[in-house]
Amino acid sequence: MTYQPVPVFLYHSVSADPPSWIAPFTVSPRVFAEQLDLLADNGLEVVPLRRLVASLRGGPPLPARPAVLTFDDGFADFHSTVAPLLAARGLPATLYVTTGALGGLSWPPENASLLPPAPMLTWRQVRELDLLVEIGGHTRAHPQLDALPRQAAREEIEGCKARLEDTLGHRVDAFAYPHGYNDRAVRRLVEEAGWASATAVRYGFSSGADEVLRIARLMVRADTTRDRFLAWVRGAGAPVAPFPERTRTRAWRGYRRLRAGIDHPYAVLSTPAR
Repeated sequence: MTYQPVPVFLYHSVSADPPSWIAPFTVSPRVFAEQLDLLADNGLEVVPLRRLVASLRGGPPLPARPAVLTFDDGFADFHSTVAPLLAARGLPATLYVTTGALGGLSWPPENASLLPPAPMLTWRQVRELDLLVEIGGHTRAHPQLDALPRQAAREEIEGCKARLEDTLGHRVDAFAYPHGYNDRAVRRLVEEAGWASATAVRYGFSSGADEVLRIARLMVRADTTRDRFLAWVRGAGAPVAPFPERTRTRAWRGYRRLRAGIDHPYAVLSTPAR
């Protein structure tokens, strides 16, 4: 069966001068503005993520040519650069924040994070942005959830939701897996915590038949060419969900779990949640 491709774009930082560690995953403000205009010029309608989620749960159908914009981590440039560009075009978006990384350039930040130092949003800015875009969760510390012990993963997933809802004063429904890493057990924890949806990466299009707790996204990187982006805009150049997990994805998960058992890279997670 053929499904309508729905591009759910994944961005990280939008900056002309990013820290070196995030530079490969950064888009310049000029390129980002051009990409937003390409969506409009090619007749795509940017819809809120929650509208895609509603359709996946049997709600109203999507428009003929939908697209969704998502942003991971919570870099400070979302407030200074991304939000004005979205607002000028009247575009919705979902911003997934790593709660332990928020607070500015201080290091370690509030709850400690596995993300290297970078200018991050403050909680005040997140509250301001909550009036403009959907705020979602991206764990407390940005670990590889599928390589964590079950209880540590639960604390990351539940603690992030509690912190956001306590700060924003309302329910927060959208979750994104750090690095896109998840498995059946992690997805079950996300569902048990009360998240209504979860996005992965998967390097593919979503669709009206996608999995609501493993929504496929297309990552826009520094090396994403205009031609590749245009292909995605036109519904080409990537698989359309639902599709099975790749063999190399399972193999990579096994390797990461082995390394986690040897190197113990998650000791930072012993920091209590606030």
